[in-house]
Amino acid sequence: MVHLHCGSATDVGRVREINEDSHFASSPVFVVADGMGGHQSGEVASAIAVEEFARLAHDGYDSTKATEVVTSTLLECQRRIQAYGEEHRSEGDAEWYAGTTVAAALLCEDEEGAKWLLTNLGDSRIYKLHNDRLDQVSVDHSLVQELLDAGEIDADAAAVHPERHVITRALGGPVFRAPDFFVLPLTSAERLVLCSDGVSGMIDDAQIHRIVSTTDDPRDAAHALVAAAVEAGGDDNATAVVVDVVGLSESAMLEASRTEPVSLEEKLGALP
Repeated sequence: MVHLHCGSATDVGRVREINEDSHFASSPVFVVADGMGGHQSGEVASAIAVEEFARLAHDGYDSTKATEVVTSTLLECQRRIQAYGEEHRSEGDAEWYAGTTVAAALLCEDEEGAKWLLTNLGDSRIYKLHNDRLDQVSVDHSLVQELLDAGEIDADAAAVHPERHVITRALGGPVFRAPDFFVLPLTSAERLVLCSDGVSGMIDDAQIHRIVSTTDDPRDAAHALVAAAVEAGGDDNATAVVVDVVGLSESAMLEASRTEPVSLEEKLGALP
């Protein structure tokens, strides 16, 4: 029997006046959204995203078709955010914009058993902790990540790059950009961590690892991550969701010790 224990925390930080992050953590759906835009528009965009994902938890979904379910959910988020923006632009502000990142984890099942379906748009991140090793599963949709991938900068330069907060995919833009999907066996992750860049941009992976590997209760771990980000400067809103998979047999966990996350494209073939 598989059980999920979770915790979440958020803080406006020390610089921003409004918390434009939103989150939802209730089995079997977990999501962090980091809103963007002025005049509280980012707050509304992230709230729309979380509301649509929360609907899946409340109403249920066909976990054997989780990819289609998530894609439809993101498209509905896009539709609602765009409609919200069009309403404001029609009132005379031609530059008005609302957008949000999304990082989400859904429990799903196929013929091989229960798995995580992970998805992201933007630079909100998903990490997994397994055998005391922390790995970033999601890949940032950001200008800095593209520069890293091209070999034009290294990790040290990326950490201080003046455009490190420029993202290349998000909900709310004129065109819907496809998210990344990853399938992750439950047995390859004792713990998942979802966070906005207000956490990952303020504390490094080594500190994230120290916190999530030494704090047993996921509620305490989420609060500790956010507190550390605020203590490090709190330049942005900070949000974290921590999810533990419990109830799996020790033999199953050992069997997965060499398992790595697999992208949905690799598992199912290229998506249309």
